[in-house]
Amino acid sequence: MNHFNINEIRAQFPILNRQVYGKPLVYFDNAATTQKPLCVIERERDYYLHENCNIHRGVHYLSHMATEAYENARKTVAKFINARKAEEIVFTRGTTESLNLLATSLGQLLVNQGDKVVVSAMEHHSNMVPWQQMLLRSKGELLVIRMDKNGVLDLNHYEELLKQKPKIVSIAHISNTLGTINPVKEMIAMAHCYGIPVIIDGAQSMAHQVIDVQDIDCDFYVFSGHKMYAPMGIGGLYGKMEWLEKMPPYQFGGEMVDKVSFEKTTFNKVPFKFEAGTPNVGAALGLETAVRFIQSIDRQEVEAYEDELLRYATERLSGIESMRFIGQAPKRNGLISFVIDGIHPYDLGTIIDKMGVAVRTGHHCAEPVMTFFGIPGTVRASFAMYNTKEEIDIFVKAVDKAAAMLR
Repeated sequence: MNHFNINEIRAQFPILNRQVYGKPLVYFDNAATTQKPLCVIERERDYYLHENCNIHRGVHYLSHMATEAYENARKTVAKFINARKAEEIVFTRGTTESLNLLATSLGQLLVNQGDKVVVSAMEHHSNMVPWQQMLLRSKGELLVIRMDKNGVLDLNHYEELLKQKPKIVSIAHISNTLGTINPVKEMIAMAHCYGIPVIIDGAQSMAHQVIDVQDIDCDFYVFSGHKMYAPMGIGGLYGKMEWLEKMPPYQFGGEMVDKVSFEKTTFNKVPFKFEAGTPNVGAALGLETAVRFIQSIDRQEVEAYEDELLRYATERLSGIESMRFIGQAPKRNGLISFVIDGIHPYDLGTIIDKMGVAVRTGHHCAEPVMTFFGIPGTVRASFAMYNTKEEIDIFVKAVDKAAAMLR
């Protein structure tokens, strides 16, 4: 499957054929989690049927087999994002754990009393709260890059913040609430002029864009498998080796140790010193399979198709009375957030759910964004490669009907 064929793609996702409330499911909650193709489900099942074993240090056949499969998955992920070497990939439970690891470990390495960290005004809570809590302990300051009402970051303000010599910059590649694609390559270069390392939250970008960590030159890139057709509970952290080697461990015990005595413990090499305890091997193999699934389809065709869905949905929704889009950056990807004046997003989402349409409502773990726009939340429709224009038509009709009922 090299070329984009929507029918072939949809056939890989049996859940899309089910009904809810007696109506065909229209699944537009992909920014929260994508559905999983059969190949991913079968790979995880196959692991538990034929390879299940704890990895590393075991001498028997199953342990060797599972260890080799796990480390091959690491190599596949590294190649997928063009990391220099497989050891630069640390497996975690996902973006949130990766960011907590960095706030703890990189924070301990770099952030001292009164130091500063830069985030943007559109961050998910997971890329804000860990830094906030770390800075409380060091009596430091969180600096926030301003954005405008279209959801575009103010790079002049960013430059002013960099002049304050923060120790770390951590920003989203794509906003989970606004869909804004941030100019991360440019922002990384700006920070590097001041010698500041940059973390990119790639939770919303891995499934939609080709990621080349060497090209954008980020110091760290974090992501979640469940937003890129892989199982829940698996994700990763890419880090430049020079940083990973300097950083202290995040958790202790299990595979992350080298030598242990009651007097002293030494730690394993990268990446193992960041992978304490028994890993989620089956999910890691599912992640590898999801990567291969994404690679099996022409990436440019997928990106063009998803952009077409976004334009079509925006055009169709624009005809609904009192419709207001939240976030209208020139460069956007994958999702639409909106409100209808006078109607609470939760009420709207609840009614269209009864029509078979799954969307996300609320603040989307980005409460400061909602505060900025002066709203309690939005309705968010987010798209994946398996969605169709026919589904968008059903969605728009459901929104229009629900809004008429609530006015």
